[in-house]
Amino acid sequence: MLPHDAPRPRLLMIDDDRELTAMVGEFLDHEGFELESADTPDLADLALARALPDLVILDVMLPQRSGFDVLRRIRSAKPALPVLMLTARGDAIDRVLGLELGADDYLTKPFDPRELAARIRAILRRAQRAPDSEPGADTAPANIGSLRIDTARRRVMVGGAAVADESAGADLTGAEMRVLLRLARDRGRLVTRAALTEDALGRKLTLYDRSIDTHVSNLRRKLESCGAKDIEIRALRGAGYELVCTQAEAR
Repeated sequence: MLPHDAPRPRLLMIDDDRELTAMVGEFLDHEGFELESADTPDLADLALARALPDLVILDVMLPQRSGFDVLRRIRSAKPALPVLMLTARGDAIDRVLGLELGADDYLTKPFDPRELAARIRAILRRAQRAPDSEPGADTAPANIGSLRIDTARRRVMVGGAAVADESAGADLTGAEMRVLLRLARDRGRLVTRAALTEDALGRKLTLYDRSIDTHVSNLRRKLESCGAKDIEIRALRGAGYELVCTQAEAR
């Protein structure tokens, strides 16, 4: 439960299952959240234009357009808006695609409402934490080769240009930014997948969970698309990742 004096986080659930959204809305209300629902992408567009929520709960299967199309539109307009995808149980392709398109995390249907509330709290806790409140964080801009990370403004530049995915027209998502900040803070050293999952998603790493790997893959693609040829995120199989500046190694 949230503290009694805390403002109620506003959530938008985009799902055409009205019975489910009613049940989820009643449960989340008791958990201290305010839930608005939209059962079509068009209604979701109107809701997002009217007032930006703190987090979006987005189902993959929707009428008119798929949840993936809705996610693309959200990421194009609001890269940092947290999005939790709802996917069919056992459909790994949907989960991976949702993460590749910029979802912060996913939950499979059917789900326990308590798990949904826990995931929401974890994402919001990480999204709302200020850069200078991160353990060991330095708010001064960090320069690593051609990469410049301005933690105070939450901006990442490569050679003076903002990092973005040209194919999607999106800046770094909140989860991608948190992954990069942790790797940059420990550059040249291994950061475990468990540590990255806690930093980026605010939850424990679970068995067969590949979420953080997809976020790292997205981050690599965006850095490469901006010409960060001297920055490499190396994988240590089964262990984690490390950020290195190959320019420094060449000296």
